[in-house]
Amino acid sequence: MSTTNVVFFAGLSVIVGRILRVNMGRKFYIFAATNKEAFVQRNLTAVIATLLLACPFPAAADLVKKTSSGICHPPASSYFDRTKNYQAFDKVEACLASGGRLPKGMSGYRDNSESASRPLAKADSRYERSKFGHGWDDADGDCQNSRAEALIAQSSTKVRFADERLCRVVTGRWISPFTGKVIQNASEIDIDHVVPLKWAWDHGANTWSDGKRERFANDPVNLWSVELSLNRQKGAQGPEEWLPPAGKCQYVSRFVRIVKVYGLKPSQGEFNRYKQQLAEYCG
Repeated sequence: MSTTNVVFFAGLSVIVGRILRVNMGRKFYIFAATNKEAFVQRNLTAVIATLLLACPFPAAADLVKKTSSGICHPPASSYFDRTKNYQAFDKVEACLASGGRLPKGMSGYRDNSESASRPLAKADSRYERSKFGHGWDDADGDCQNSRAEALIAQSSTKVRFADERLCRVVTGRWISPFTGKVIQNASEIDIDHVVPLKWAWDHGANTWSDGKRERFANDPVNLWSVELSLNRQKGAQGPEEWLPPAGKCQYVSRFVRIVKVYGLKPSQGEFNRYKQQLAEYCG
């Protein structure tokens, strides 16, 4: 993604933030949107989704379509464009390895071009949570780590702390972006990584410096206050495998924006799925 696009999306995020936030001293607190603000937020989300559809991801592999009858159609197949219901693969070899077969007349076809290969192995056993830093970071040393700061920023009322040191948040008012449910007890909240750390590792973060991975794991844009159960149900899955019960447009839009800003590399099949989801849920 070009520097211009990164700056544009970052600037757009700031504009959205300024609409939804008001300054209350040293910290910012997000208040429940009025009907007018909710209308603006929905329309901004739709605009962002449209822009994401218009800005391509970094080059990905060619799509290979596997039909229900087990035939693998690469772009060179005469049936490629006519195949609408399919399982997506990034390369012919992967489709064949799943038990598929090539169409008649293409038995000798092999796509060995670099662009047809996945940029990274999907399942890298070397992933460890510690590669993204040891827990929540307290970059400014004020005793409020990135979990606490996410809870403070995303509460629609002033939060209460466990003690006078103002380190650990215990209560507030959070509206889950996964369900719309109001949560008031911080112990019932998990801080979700919108783009999971394991997913990021498998799509490019394994080549980053330790510092960049730690920044990613603590980036407020990538942190959401959600229900414990749903965060654990989601695990390390991206939108191609898991979607929340509500707020699908907002979730997929944010996921894709973070992927673009950090230069992560979804497969062609994943990229196509995100396009479909943005069109379906944000259209």
